Amino acid sequence: MIESYLLPVSQLSRLEKEEMFSLLSRYFQGVIWQNFLEDLRQKNWVILLRLQGILTGFSTLLFYPTCYQGEEILVVYSGDTITDPSTWSSPALAQAWVKGISALHQTQQKPLYWLLISSGYRTYRFLSIFIKTFYPRYDCPTPPEWQEKIHFLASQRFQSAYDRATGIVRFSQPQVLCPQLRPIPSAKLKDPHVAFFVEKNPGHEQGDELVCLTEFTQSNVTKAGLRVWQTGSPLQIPYPITVSEIF
Repeated sequence: MIESYLLPVSQLSRLEKEEMFSLLSRYFQGVIWQNFLEDLRQKNWVILLRLQGILTGFSTLLFYPTCYQGEEILVVYSGDTITDPSTWSSPALAQAWVKGISALHQTQQKPLYWLLISSGYRTYRFLSIFIKTFYPRYDCPTPPEWQEKIHFLASQRFQSAYDRATGIVRFSQPQVLCPQLRPIPSAKLKDPHVAFFVEKNPGHEQGDELVCLTEFTQSNVTKAGLRVWQTGSPLQIPYPITVSEIF
């Protein structure tokens, strides 16, 4: 059984960081140890998945407050995320992610937005499976109020790396999926969400990242998302989550 953990980045051991780097390097090109550490320092939480003690997946998170048009909001930004292909059929990461974000959000009574960048169709497809309303999407244009919020948060987070005209982030040293994981099976392109992702992010194989945004609420979760939220193994949280330590 896969076990999942929510940990503050500050509590990660050197060995755990090396495990994460090794897993990420296995499936991405351009992963550099010092860059990995620097990116990790910019996050404050991490979800780890283990099977019989072996790390099979992780997702780094930056959970932070900001002010948009005079309103205080919370944002969770998903950083490096990878699972071993042998676990792709398992909902373990989705279950841990939803439960982890819910646990963090419980300490703060403010609107929470999920800022996601995606260079792979699998990551983008996560939204359409588990979230009702998110942008951009194939079946309706992004409303102006959502587009402005995307521009604000993406510009704030990525600065000049964010292209407002295309909604794409281009890092100077992108991490690119290994060649065997880059191609999208033709059958997948029949899915309108996947086809839209490819059209919207034509440079995804070179590491271009599509900026996506949704509000994280239980009412905005699909039936599949609710099953994920309410089932699965308990998320292990070894360190107490307190308001003073959450950010």
